[in-house]
Amino acid sequence: MLGLRGRAAGLVRGHRWAAGPTLVSTAASGIAAATTLVVARGAGASAFGHFTVVLSIALIVTVAMLTSLHYVMLQELPRAVPGERPALVTTALAATLAVSAGLAALGLAAAPLLTSALNVDVPTLAYGLALAVSMTVNQLADGFLRGLGRFALVARLKLAVAVAYLGAACFCLLVLGIRDAEPYLVALIVTNAAFAVVATAGAGVRPRAFSARLTRSLYRHGAYVTAVAALTGLLFGVDVIFLNHWAAPADVGVYSVYNGFPKRLLGVVFTDGVLLVLLPRMATADKPVLMRRIARLVPAVAGVTAVFSFAASTVFFLLMGGEYPYSTGLTALSALGIGAHTAFNLYSVALSMDGVRGARVLIGCLLAGTPVALAVPAWCIRWHGLAGGLAGFALANLLLLAVVAVSAARVYLKDLS
Repeated sequence: MLGLRGRAAGLVRGHRWAAGPTLVSTAASGIAAATTLVVARGAGASAFGHFTVVLSIALIVTVAMLTSLHYVMLQELPRAVPGERPALVTTALAATLAVSAGLAALGLAAAPLLTSALNVDVPTLAYGLALAVSMTVNQLADGFLRGLGRFALVARLKLAVAVAYLGAACFCLLVLGIRDAEPYLVALIVTNAAFAVVATAGAGVRPRAFSARLTRSLYRHGAYVTAVAALTGLLFGVDVIFLNHWAAPADVGVYSVYNGFPKRLLGVVFTDGVLLVLLPRMATADKPVLMRRIARLVPAVAGVTAVFSFAASTVFFLLMGGEYPYSTGLTALSALGIGAHTAFNLYSVALSMDGVRGARVLIGCLLAGTPVALAVPAWCIRWHGLAGGLAGFALANLLLLAVVAVSAARVYLKDLS
């Protein structure tokens, strides 16, 4: 018993440094969530549906623009000696800006094709691309600071940006009375860019430190993670695109409150906690033992997340007003999908900490599950609209969770037998 208490006390002491940044980051996530609710309630379901479509386009495009270099920075910067870090930061920033500008220009050039495929107009596509660029530099700058161990600075910047965005949204709604989505998108783009500028300024960028050779190395390092991010970005972002095709704009906004909003909120909190506390332990843990522990934890993680999501969504809808009709059945369906989604993400993070082997397992699972995981939501949304979208999301995540659980057991747990 004393040994167990000693280990527990050591764990607390070992991660006490993370408590403050984690709490501040969680507060920032809460403020960002509150801002989303403010925009959703004040602008109305149709405008919020437009906002959600732009955000979904941006989330998918960001994967290609970022190419996982923020994850590479999390691994390379802590290992590099101080003299090597300016080259890493400068090269990653220059390469990302070049790729982002090129893809944005290519997207605008292909606007006639893309707007038809996505069922959006050219301004919506342009806003999506601009938001993608701002999110890309935001995440890369975040990776710089985390890789350099400046977790407290990251948390403070996130909090400042969240407060600024909330203030801008309230000003647009309460003072200017704006009910269109575009000003809130502009505010989000500006705050993302502001975070990136401030964070990058403190990361040690030196223009002369750029290295073409290092560029190739960084992109090669991030290839597997990018493949995973591309598949997951497609799987978990296309539901809004499908809904935008086969449902009314107001349904997209309501769907975002049922599903997209709580999913993003839980995802941000989960990611901040993982990056600050769990990832270092996962990276050094014995992987078969880690996978066995995760297999045991998954039912509890999914259940607790589902209960929290159900309760939070109920409160959210009580605050939203008549444009967002509440349904206990739809809320339960959304909670089921988000619980399965969180459990899948837990497996995904653990596998990503096993290097190439884990990445290959995860990519194999995603490739195996993608056809069905795309077909099911598409069919459900086409024939059942909003309710079909929630059902399709839940079914797709349950399928992917089953595939990754079975695959992880076959690859890792046999080593313990």
